[in-house]
Amino acid sequence: MMKNPVETIGNLIEKQGISFISSIDENGFPNTKAMLPPVKREGIKTFYWHTNSPSMRIKQYKNNSKACIYFYDKRFFRGVMLKGTMEVLDNIKIKKEIWKDEYTKYYTGGIDGGDFIIIKFTAENGRYYSNFSSEDFKIE
Repeated sequence: MMKNPVETIGNLIEKQGISFISSIDENGFPNTKAMLPPVKREGIKTFYWHTNSPSMRIKQYKNNSKACIYFYDKRFFRGVMLKGTMEVLDNIKIKKEIWKDEYTKYYTGGIDGGDFIIIKFTAENGRYYSNFSSEDFKIE
């Protein structure tokens, strides 16, 4: 049993170069996509990514906010799945907080003239896998 889920899982997440996000499509099926790591994280409860506003995933999150994210540590064959909700944020305050000038290569219109948008995941619970066993946990 994990002594400190926030520390154990936070350390695992910090070291990963890829994250996986999942949404639910219009037919009720899960859709999973590999992403870069979150650009901002608050413990193991709240995560932020940036993406293109016309993407399929944005439409899916607007239609059904239920979501799942996953982080996998290949070296030690362990991972964590977090379940919760994903919000689409088209708010200039959070965009300014997240924005970096290097993002212009992805978003030619810039911070407010293109398709730069933020998604925010809020975790409710999770499942941690390590040493050939799994453990469910709640997120406070």
